[in-house]
Amino acid sequence: MRGRGSGAALAASPVLVGAVTVLVTIVAVFLSYNANSGLPFVPTYDLKANLPNAAQLVDGFEVRIGGARVGVISDIEARRRADGSSYAQVTMKLDKEIEPLPKGSTLLVRPRSAVGLKYIELAPAGRGGPVLKPGATIPVRQVREPVELDEFFNMFDAKARVGSRNSLDGYGGGLAGRGQDLNSAIAAFVPLVEDAEPVLRNLSDPQTQLGRFFRALANTATEVAPVAEQQASLFVGLDASFTALSSVARPFIQETISESPPSEEVAIRDFPQQRPFLRNNAAFFKELRPGVATLPHSAPILADAFETGTDVLPKTIPANEDLADVFDTLADFSEDPVVRTGVQQLTRLSSSLRPTLRFLTPAQTTCNYATLWFRNAASLLSDGDPNGTWQRFTVVSAPTNTEQLGKVPTSDLYGPNNEGEPSSAPADGPSPYNHLHFNPYPNTAAPGQVTECEAGNEHYPDTAGKTTIGNQTGNQGVKTDGQKP
Repeated sequence: MRGRGSGAALAASPVLVGAVTVLVTIVAVFLSYNANSGLPFVPTYDLKANLPNAAQLVDGFEVRIGGARVGVISDIEARRRADGSSYAQVTMKLDKEIEPLPKGSTLLVRPRSAVGLKYIELAPAGRGGPVLKPGATIPVRQVREPVELDEFFNMFDAKARVGSRNSLDGYGGGLAGRGQDLNSAIAAFVPLVEDAEPVLRNLSDPQTQLGRFFRALANTATEVAPVAEQQASLFVGLDASFTALSSVARPFIQETISESPPSEEVAIRDFPQQRPFLRNNAAFFKELRPGVATLPHSAPILADAFETGTDVLPKTIPANEDLADVFDTLADFSEDPVVRTGVQQLTRLSSSLRPTLRFLTPAQTTCNYATLWFRNAASLLSDGDPNGTWQRFTVVSAPTNTEQLGKVPTSDLYGPNNEGEPSSAPADGPSPYNHLHFNPYPNTAAPGQVTECEAGNEHYPDTAGKTTIGNQTGNQGVKTDGQKP
């Protein structure tokens, strides 16, 4: 009964109830005020981070990892470098559960809502390696540059808004009334999506290293940034070009586009058939090169020939008419069996003469002997008087020993077997002049022989007093009378 009375007395005291209520309210306000900076007496994992600027952060903003809240910002200070530039340093109170973070972790300031609230997004690096100890500072180089919302909207300047409006007007006019076509297109996209699935699976594979591709794109954009004005002028020029093309878009460009697929199909079908023709054309023009190279020299000659031909060819018409009978006779002649037999025999004769002609041909092509023979034969009977011509000849006397002329018998002057009388052997002395020099089969550059024109080029300066019969030692060369050196 006493205890019950004490409780009732306590409840009946308004001053005591008011004091307890005020105390509870003060504790609740204190805890609420300090909740943004972490609950009191709760251990935290404190880290600092250097930011290029505060980016509209304030104390109490959240710190998140993967979207989950892991701490709050407890302090923001402005700092100055030695070169005079400034930066912001934030202090973060993080939950002990995430301690320790890898040293290579990065952070990004991201907007939490459209009204300006923000938070810090932490991206821990891979496991292993050094870690961030409590109180450590994340440097500026590990802070990713954010894109602020105002920067995003600043892209839509007056020109961009006008262009967007024109694009929407164009798309609206283009898509209006094409619901059925859009439905057909969506249905046609189904196979594309099915085929795209393995492609996207490969792209998402870590071995593909798709991230490197986007980093390379970023590097490319960085390199292209200095020439942004030139690119802008390029698009201005393209705008002028497409404006000019719009005047001929219909029907000319439209017909070109519509006719291109059938033209390409014809090309696909016909180009392989044209390939042998082009190959033969290339070979033909390759063979024409030597002839074309001579055109600068031969063109004037050909021009004179064509000019002469214009006068001569009209006169050949009667001759061609007369030749018709000749060709008819030749046709009958060629069909005669006897003629065919004769041609066959001539063919066999030519085949049998081929080795002989092959052997004799160099005598003319290399040594010019046939030309020399006809020249000498023509001059053989060219000398004469009003009564006629006579044959030219030269007397070749037998060699004699002129030093003993009139001192010794005649037989001693000429020696035995001299060329001035019948002999039983070649002239071989005793006089140094009574020695035979004779080459019955000289080399004429024929196949199997030394390449020399020996006939008519024999010299015997070192064979005086010595009989020499046959080919002379050494090569006598291929120059004969009437040839240029």
